[in-house]
Amino acid sequence: MTKAIYPGSFDPMTMGHAGIAERAARLFEELIICVYDSPLSKSLLFSTEDRVALAESYTQHIPNVRVTTYARDLTVNLARQLGATAMIRGLRNGGDLVSEMELAQMNRQLDPEIESVFIMTAAEHQFVSSSLLKEAASLGGDISGLVSPAVAEALRQKYNQ
Repeated sequence: MTKAIYPGSFDPMTMGHAGIAERAARLFEELIICVYDSPLSKSLLFSTEDRVALAESYTQHIPNVRVTTYARDLTVNLARQLGATAMIRGLRNGGDLVSEMELAQMNRQLDPEIESVFIMTAAEHQFVSSSLLKEAASLGGDISGLVSPAVAEALRQKYNQ
């Protein structure tokens, strides 16, 4: 069975992330979205449980996708533990490509058996990042075409508190 992981903080998951997950699910027999519990370099808006629930709301219609969490560990270790042979990485632009290539080379050094698979986001979502999305939502911007209704509502609740 070909299995891949799609790791990230997904704070929150966007339509760009969801599109990548849908396309990756067509390439592999099983796709596991791995929500990183506590990234060192990011300040999170949503709890791990919320991020998992929101990711599940995007992917519940895809039978070969499941969502899990992982704590502080190398992502290649997680892939190995889950029996995955590939790691999905989404690309929005050339800047993403440079940083993702560096990460892929480090991961290859750590475990040459795990392949990094890059998938470009759809053109209409190339400008969307979770941080830009959160900023727009915090200022009352209309983000409805960029996230699912569940994520839009969760953001409204966060910023109306």
